[in-house]
Amino acid sequence: MARLWWIAALMMIAFGPAAGHAAERPPASQCLAMAQMLPHVVYASTRTAARADEVTIRYAGHSTYVIETPDGVRIATDYTGTYDTGGLPDVVTMNRAHSTHYTLNPDPRIKYVLHGWGDNGEAAKHALTVRDVFIRNVPTDIRRSLYEDGANVAMIPNGNSIFIFEVAGLCIGHLGHLHHPLDDSHIAAIGRLDIVMVPIDGTYTMSLDGMSEIVRRLRASIVLPMHRFGTPLADLLNRLRGQFAIDRRSEPFFRISAGSLPKTPTVIVLSGV
Repeated sequence: MARLWWIAALMMIAFGPAAGHAAERPPASQCLAMAQMLPHVVYASTRTAARADEVTIRYAGHSTYVIETPDGVRIATDYTGTYDTGGLPDVVTMNRAHSTHYTLNPDPRIKYVLHGWGDNGEAAKHALTVRDVFIRNVPTDIRRSLYEDGANVAMIPNGNSIFIFEVAGLCIGHLGHLHHPLDDSHIAAIGRLDIVMVPIDGTYTMSLDGMSEIVRRLRASIVLPMHRFGTPLADLLNRLRGQFAIDRRSEPFFRISAGSLPKTPTVIVLSGV
């Protein structure tokens, strides 16, 4: 029931409230599933002509990617303050599976600090616009840490969030510290993704087989590995080869627009990953 409520809330973001309250409507999501719900989701695309606006994506380290929007909004994912973000971020997102994915003492000058977990066991709820980017989250569960109470079996409901950034006609998703498969309700709540940032450690999050299945199901145009540790890249790439092109880069960043997405789904491995 909780998951169905969350999907309903996200659909309200997509469609807005009832007529007569147009002035109160949040910006419409371009990425949510609108045409049909489960189990066969069809994604509605609001793209028209390709836009020239480019988004810059840079790998900073571990699970931190830095997204810079055409309007100059700087976003850092799974932010700890450890990695160089190229300047003070305007927005940081965090997840709490381990201390390498959050900080409780971020720079006070950061205007928007978005936790992937809520208070008192509640799910985090984010849906905000920062200049040219709309940011929302889809809650997932996490395994209870050994450091918390000695148990590593039970799951903490809504302890993680998949953050989605909608900017310049692109839908960019960061899976965070994902610990379980995504069911139909998650996929519907996420909607269309053009770019997805995926943990590939193979142990602390999910197995590479499990993560590869999620990547195939999300069907993003670009897959960006992260959270690697010592996992050989070949272990992931061999699972995806044939369905995804492989593009290894010598730079830690790239620029992308809605009109320049690759025609073939592609795993881009940036320098430093």
